[in-house]
Amino acid sequence: MLLMTSVVSETGTVVAELRRRGVGDVDDSSTTRALYSTDASLYRVVPEVVVRPRDADEVLAVIDASRATGVPLTSRGAGTSIAGNAVGPGIVVDFSKHMNVVHAVDAEARTARVDPGVVHSVLQRAAAPLGLRYGPDPSTHTRCTVAGMIGNNACGNRALGYGRSADNVAAMDVATVAGERLLVGRDLTTSSPTLDALRGVVAGDLGTVRTELGRFGRQVSGYSLEHLLPERGFDVGSFLAGTEGTLAVTLGATVDLVRTPDHIHLVVLGYASMPDAADDVPTMLPFGPVACEGLGARIVEVFRAAKGGAGVPEYPQGGGFLYVELAGDDPAALAAEAERVVQASASFAHRHVVDPREQAAFWRIREEGAGLASRIWDRPALSGWEDAAVPPAVIGDYLRDFTALLEQHGLNGEPFGHLGDGCVHVRIDFPLDEPGGHATYREFVTDAARLTASHGGSFSGEHGDGRARSELLPLMYSSEAMSLFQQVKGVFDPDNLLNPGNLVDPAPIDADLRGSGRGWTPGLQGTRKGLRLLHDDGDLGRAVHRCTGVGKCLADNSASGGVMCPSFQATRNEKDSTRGRARVLQEMVDGRLVKDGFRSPEVHEALDLCLSCKGCLSDCPTGVDMATYKSEVLHQTYRGRLRPRSHYVLGKLPFWARLTSPVAGLANLALKVPGLAHVARWVAGVDQRRSLPSFATKRLGRVVRSLRRAQGDAPAEAPNGTVLLWSDSFTEYFSTDGGVAALRLLESAGYHVELLDRQACCGLTWITTGQLDTARELIETAVAALHPYVAAGIPVVGLEPSCLAVLRSDAVELTDDVRAVEVAAGVKTLAELLDGTEGWEPPDLTGTEVVVQPHCHQSSVLGFEADLSILRRSGADVTRLSGCCGLAGNFGVEKGHYEVSLAVAEQQLLPAVRAAGPDAVFLADGFSCRTQLDDLTDVVPIHLAQLLAQESR
Repeated sequence: MLLMTSVVSETGTVVAELRRRGVGDVDDSSTTRALYSTDASLYRVVPEVVVRPRDADEVLAVIDASRATGVPLTSRGAGTSIAGNAVGPGIVVDFSKHMNVVHAVDAEARTARVDPGVVHSVLQRAAAPLGLRYGPDPSTHTRCTVAGMIGNNACGNRALGYGRSADNVAAMDVATVAGERLLVGRDLTTSSPTLDALRGVVAGDLGTVRTELGRFGRQVSGYSLEHLLPERGFDVGSFLAGTEGTLAVTLGATVDLVRTPDHIHLVVLGYASMPDAADDVPTMLPFGPVACEGLGARIVEVFRAAKGGAGVPEYPQGGGFLYVELAGDDPAALAAEAERVVQASASFAHRHVVDPREQAAFWRIREEGAGLASRIWDRPALSGWEDAAVPPAVIGDYLRDFTALLEQHGLNGEPFGHLGDGCVHVRIDFPLDEPGGHATYREFVTDAARLTASHGGSFSGEHGDGRARSELLPLMYSSEAMSLFQQVKGVFDPDNLLNPGNLVDPAPIDADLRGSGRGWTPGLQGTRKGLRLLHDDGDLGRAVHRCTGVGKCLADNSASGGVMCPSFQATRNEKDSTRGRARVLQEMVDGRLVKDGFRSPEVHEALDLCLSCKGCLSDCPTGVDMATYKSEVLHQTYRGRLRPRSHYVLGKLPFWARLTSPVAGLANLALKVPGLAHVARWVAGVDQRRSLPSFATKRLGRVVRSLRRAQGDAPAEAPNGTVLLWSDSFTEYFSTDGGVAALRLLESAGYHVELLDRQACCGLTWITTGQLDTARELIETAVAALHPYVAAGIPVVGLEPSCLAVLRSDAVELTDDVRAVEVAAGVKTLAELLDGTEGWEPPDLTGTEVVVQPHCHQSSVLGFEADLSILRRSGADVTRLSGCCGLAGNFGVEKGHYEVSLAVAEQQLLPAVRAAGPDAVFLADGFSCRTQLDDLTDVVPIHLAQLLAQESR
C-alpha cells in the first residue's frame, strides 16, 4: 500500500502537520524534548517533537508528516540504545507508551505476533504458560522492546544457544518513508518496487556480499546483506534486523519462540584474569552451552560494595570468571556434562550452581555489569567503544591487545560480556570534559577500530553502530561494501529522513557528545551550601550525570525486592522515571534547553511526582539518588523565597506536633469537624480526599514515665545491658503504641531501655521539602544527643524506618560533624538488634499469615534482611511486598498527588490486601505505610514491635 501526501505550505510546521493528520500524542514541550535528548549513549541530540503513536495508522500518519515537511524521523523503543541510535533532531517516535501489546502466541508454530513497543519480559510472561520463551535476552530484558532489539540486532546472554534477533524474525510489518507498507519475512513473497530494487542492488555484487558479510555470528556492523543472498532465500525480515531504523519503520513483528528447557546447570569457572578466561572459550563451545559469559572480579566487588554482601553468591577463586550455562531435560545428564566442562577447562577453581535462586543472583551481577562498570574508576566510565566482537577463536588475544591499547592511551576499562560469541562489553573512563578530551576519544576509538579489524572483528556485536561507530565502518569494510550500503539506503530512504547520522552518511563520532556535568558552578558545594553529595565530591552536576540511561527504572523491579521507580510504574510516563528526571536535571546543567537553573519549570515538572522513596539509591546500578537531588533543588529554589503551603505545614510537621501535644485531644476533636477539617487541609496543601492523622493524646516520653512510675523503682533484670530507644517524631507524637510495644519487647529480651531526656527530631520532613538549613540544625542536635550512647557502645534503636534512614545516610550529607559518621554506624533497627541478640527467640507465629509492607527507606537504605530473618524464625507465613505503598511521607497527601498515590498503592499493596485471608496480620513499620493502609483499607496495620510484643505475652 502506498500513501500519498499533499504538499505542505511554507508556513506549516511539523507539529501542526502531525495534529492535522490526527496524531494524538504529540509533544514539543521543552520538558519532553529534554527527556528524549539522549538515550544510553554519549550523545545529546534534542528532538523537535516527540510522538507516542497509538496504532499503525498513526505511525503511517507520522511518516507522511515527516515526508511532507522534510523533518527526519527516529524510532525509539525503551531508549536504552548505547550507540546513539535512538536520538534524532526531528521527530522521535516512542513506541513503548501505547503500542505494547502481545497480540497472539502460536504454540504450534512457536511464534508470537507483537507490537513494536512490547517489552521483552512482557513477551516472556505471555509465552511462559505454553512452555515457550523468546530466545535473545539482553541484560536490559526487563525494559527493552522487541522492535528495539530487532533494530539493533540485539543478542544477549543466551544468543549462543538461541540466536540473535535476526535469527528469530519470522515476519516484519514495516513502512518505508514513501509510505509503502510491506510484510516481509521467511517464506513470504511480497511484490514491491522497493524490494525489486533491493534485489537488484545485491545481485549487482554478490561476491562482496558473500566474502565480507556474515563471516561470524556477531558481525553486526553495517547492513547484514548476507540475508538477501539467493541461497539464503532473500530474507528481508532478517535483513532489516540491525538496520537501526534507517531503512523502514516497524509497525509490528512476528518472532520465533523456543521451548523453555526443564533444567539449567550453571558452571562458574575461575581464572587468573579475563584474558585467561577468554582463552578457554574455544574449549567450552563444543559442549553446546546456551550461554558462555565473561565477568571480571572487579565488577563483583563493585556490586558487593554497592549492594552489600548478602546479594553476592560465593564465587570461585579468580580474577576473571566464565559462566557456562547448560540446558536440558535430564538433570543427571546435565550434571555429568557440567563435570566434563570442568575437567576440560583450564580453570583453577569452579562452582556448580543448580539452585535457580542462586543462579539468578549470579546473573543479576552479570546483567548489571554495564551500570556497575561505569563507577569503577575515578572518572565515570562511559560507552562509546563498548560492543566490539571478534571470532571466538581469537578472543583471548584480542583482550590482551585491547588491554594494552587502553594502557597506551592512559585509559581504564573493565571488559565483560558474551565471550562465547566473541563479543566484549566495556565502559571506559574517557576524559571528555578535560582539555583535549574529545581528541583523546577520537584517537582511542579509531585505534580500537583498527585493532578490532585486524582480528577479523566487527565494531558492533549487538548494540548497532549508531553515532558511535558508523563513521569508522570504512576501516572494516571495502569501498565496494560501503557502496552497497549506500545503494541500499538509497532504495529505501533516498532523502535520508530515517534516523540520519547513522550507518550511511554518518555524523562524526565526536559530534554531539554530551558532557559529564562536572564543574557546573551552581552545583558545586561551595556555591550551593546544601547537601554535601559526598559520593560525587560535592558536585551536583556530576551527581545527576550518574544516570547513563540503562533504564532499569523503567522495569518492574518488584520480583527482586526492588522499589524503583514507583511513579513510573503508576503513570508509564518517561517524565516520571528516575532516568527521565535525571535527563531534565542534566539539561538544567547544560543550560541550552532548560535555561533557568534550579527554578526552571521543566525541572519542577519532572520532580513533582518523585516520591523521594530512595528506591533508585539501591536499585539503580549507577547509584542515582533522586530523593537527594530533589531536596537540593527545592532547597535552592525556595531558599529565602515564599514556599508552597505544604512546606510550612507538612514540611514542619514535627514542630506542629510538638506544639499541639499539650492539647492533642482537643486538636483531634477539632479536626473531625467537617468545616474545620476542610480548612485545615486547604491550609496544609492536603488533598481533600485524605484523612488527617490523629495526634497521640499523650506523647511517648510521658507514657513511658507513667508506666515506670506504675512499675515502681526496681529496675528490671537486664542481662543484655542498656539500649537507647530513640523516639522519632512520629513515634513520639503519633504512634506511641509502637513505642510502648518496643519498650516491653526489649525489656523482655533482657535489655534495660532508656529514652533521651528530650526528644530529638532528625529533620526528615524538612529534608524532603528542601528546607535544608533547618534540617541541618535539627540533625546536628540529634547527633549530639545520640553520640554519647554510641560512643559508649550502647545500641541505639529506632522504630521509624524513614527517620532511622536519615541518621544512617542523610546526616553525613547535611553535616561535617565527625560524630555523624559514628552515629550512622551505631544506630540499628529493632530487628537488627533482636536478630543479633544471643539467646533471644521470637514468639511462635506458626499458622499466622503476615503480609509485610517494608518502608521504602528500609528497603533502600537500612535493609530488610533482619526483619525477614525474625519472621522466618517465628514460623509465620510471610508475604513480603516490594515497591512503595504510595504515600511516601508528605507526597501522597499533597494536593495533586492523590491519583498517583492511589495508582502506586494498586501496584502491590492494595491487591495484597484484597488477596489476604480474613485473619492476616498487616505489618508496616513506616508511619506513612500505616497511614496509607488506614486511609484506603479496613485493615489495622501494626509495627513489628507490636506483633512480637503481643505474641510474647
